[in-house]
Amino acid sequence: MALQFPEIDPIIFSVGPLSVRWYGLMYLIGFAFAMWWANKEAEKPNSGWTKDQVSDLLFYGMLGVILGGRVGYVLFYNFSAFLSDPLMLFKVWEGGMSFHGGALGVITAIFIFAWRTNKSPLAVGDFVVPMVPVGLLAGRIGNFINGELWGRQTDVPWAFIFPSGGNIPRHPSQLYEALFEGLVLFLILVWYRNQPRPAGSIAGLFLLGYGTFRFAIEYFREPDAHIGLYAGVISQGQILSLPMIIGGLGLMVWAHRREATKTA
Repeated sequence: MALQFPEIDPIIFSVGPLSVRWYGLMYLIGFAFAMWWANKEAEKPNSGWTKDQVSDLLFYGMLGVILGGRVGYVLFYNFSAFLSDPLMLFKVWEGGMSFHGGALGVITAIFIFAWRTNKSPLAVGDFVVPMVPVGLLAGRIGNFINGELWGRQTDVPWAFIFPSGGNIPRHPSQLYEALFEGLVLFLILVWYRNQPRPAGSIAGLFLLGYGTFRFAIEYFREPDAHIGLYAGVISQGQILSLPMIIGGLGLMVWAHRREATKTA
């Protein structure tokens, strides 16, 4: 027995030629939360942030997510199609975004913003990363509503039969990602940021946490059909998550050692 996934129209409503889609609404929710969170943090005494700086940072971050996510998807997951048709990079209406590409875009945006405002990239990174998991949670719920990026075949009681996944019960891996990469990671980051810790360690914990959760959940997620598994055991998502795990752990160790050296 498996749960039958209801066919949900990806378009919530249309007004003339304009359509509001579920996935777009999830992006909007993620950005709205980031705006609320960042302004709340900036209003704290001695935060070192102004509302104008928050607005600029969110603008850079939004560009990083969208441009990085699209370029990352094309390069990491559809490079052969890009070579055949370079203009596909701009065909965003056909879908295709990569979190790892979006992460690289946001990291680039953080360094550009830090350079323009004379802030420490580590401090900017620590300020940014607690906002990201909520956007990830919303995005994965959007994937679930769209009935896309489903999981591998399973016989667990909560398996779903997705309309585009064949008559096969599958893991709702989008919800696994929403839970762990979204809610759980957010709670971990909020807890850790309230502890005594060195600059850069929150950003490091985010990279480590996301990379670890994503690597584990990839075992439940159906690999991309046109890529499959490398050597029959590891997916593209896991390969892209490994540098995040290593880099995040390395950043945390370096940040704590740097702090220990300062106080010695």
